[in-house]
Amino acid sequence: MNVESFNLDHRAVAAPYLRIADRKVLPAGDVIVKYDVRFAQPNVAHLEMPTIHSLEHLFAEKSRNHSDRVIDFSPMGCQTGFYLILQGDHSYEEVEALVAASLGDVLEATEVPAANEVQCGWGANHTLEGAQQAARDFLARRDEWGQVFA
Repeated sequence: MNVESFNLDHRAVAAPYLRIADRKVLPAGDVIVKYDVRFAQPNVAHLEMPTIHSLEHLFAEKSRNHSDRVIDFSPMGCQTGFYLILQGDHSYEEVEALVAASLGDVLEATEVPAANEVQCGWGANHTLEGAQQAARDFLARRDEWGQVFA
């Protein structure tokens, strides 16, 4: 299939993990890399939408304090994780450090950025506490991030 994740056996993975999901070289030679940042075990657990929404806002804002190569941080429709898209090639250690630092910032946040009806399409659909708990849980298992398959 054309979509990389549709070719991934979701029964064989063991969340949480961090993996390269795609790498593209654009016509002008620029490289973009998409990372699968998987918080929950597919078909077993998921994150609630207010948690996902708040993590998206927080990570998108905070990660840019650590790297000018962040293109996007988007939630997966299955509610089990996110796609982090970066410009250029990076070592696993660099991406892991970026994710850890950004989630560390989530833990220190006192509010969800842009969680209002002026800056967000559903400003009431947020939970700082939920985002912080998901970040805390993911960070607590950092030693497992490199192990994608059970």
